[in-house]
Amino acid sequence: MKYVIQIVLWVVIAFLGYLLFNSVYSEVKFDDLKEVRYAKAIDKLIDIRHAQLAHKQVTGKFAKNFEDLEKFIDTAQLVLTQRRDTTILDEEMTKRYRVDQYKEIIITDTLGYKAVKDSLFKGSDRYRELGYVLIQGKEVPFEMDAGTVQKSDIPIPVFEARISKDALLYDQPKDYVSKEKQVVSVDGVNGAYITVGSMTDIKTAGNWPDSYGKSDE
Repeated sequence: MKYVIQIVLWVVIAFLGYLLFNSVYSEVKFDDLKEVRYAKAIDKLIDIRHAQLAHKQVTGKFAKNFEDLEKFIDTAQLVLTQRRDTTILDEEMTKRYRVDQYKEIIITDTLGYKAVKDSLFKGSDRYRELGYVLIQGKEVPFEMDAGTVQKSDIPIPVFEARISKDALLYDQPKDYVSKEKQVVSVDGVNGAYITVGSMTDIKTAGNWPDSYGKSDE
């Protein structure tokens, strides 16, 4: 009986060790997969931000949906300018003092125009797929909206684009995903969504750490 008990104990210990190893290894695999999928989504969000900033530069507002944003990228042009300092005669001060007075001004010269898609995407047509990220062959969509917020009674254009962690990690263990949505860390993506911009605040930054790419360009 003594040997039988020892064997049973060793079997139990081995089984518990396997469960512990499998639990740790599963979480490591989840973390690795999560990082890859977050990086793919953040690359798209950075593209969306660049496209939205160009849209605002040209039209004065942000696009509310991806269809309008794609049409803008297809057809719009950015003005290429150059700023330079120069000195001119200050006529008012010259009249007042009866001696030539000069002042410095900044002149903005228009150098030409360049298509938005060439400026931002340099020959790539990836802007046609800004509305989703491909995960395991499945198109996982982004949410996007645009509008204004009031600051000192002045309407300021804002936009927000985001994707949920639930959607990005749809095929992963629910307990891992639930834990990930509650993460609070300086080197992690906090909250239930990966987001760029805001519908309630004047900002175009993302909520990810710079290890994934600049969050506040």
